[in-house]
Amino acid sequence: MSEFIPVLTKKEIDAQVSHIAQVISADYKDRELILIGILKGAFIFLSDLIRQLSIPVKVDFMCVSSYGDHTTSSGRIKLIKDVDININNKDVLIVEDIVDTGVTLSYLVDHLHASGASSVRICTLIDKRERRETDVRVDYACHTVDKGFLVGYGLDYAEFYRNLPEVYHLKL
Repeated sequence: MSEFIPVLTKKEIDAQVSHIAQVISADYKDRELILIGILKGAFIFLSDLIRQLSIPVKVDFMCVSSYGDHTTSSGRIKLIKDVDININNKDVLIVEDIVDTGVTLSYLVDHLHASGASSVRICTLIDKRERRETDVRVDYACHTVDKGFLVGYGLDYAEFYRNLPEVYHLKL
């Protein structure tokens, strides 16, 4: 039987998302910003984040896979859905649920730069450094953890638990 150990309450998440939105709004004031949500995990975080921003933004999504139904990354990135809007000479902010190994984010940053983005930065709900394999720079992080397999608030295990309103460490 799985055990859920609380990591972030809904109140803590809301406060951190509001704070990060204020910082992003100040950093991108008077600039055209495109948010790229990474499916599927980031959709809840992205929807809360954009409602807290005080600047106009465009939104698109990308879908990549490296985990499948496992708790560790395969290290192989599969691009399932690319951006649909023109990002040439635009400021892009990748919105991710969690940065773990950094392999997927490194791939995405390189891909978006190659697609013409003038700048690419990263915003994540959770920056988890336990298994970091690349020197990916996280520009905005709501919460940092050292280790653990996390679920809830968009984070999943084999497509389950995304609907939980808080973040938990899942002990299998």
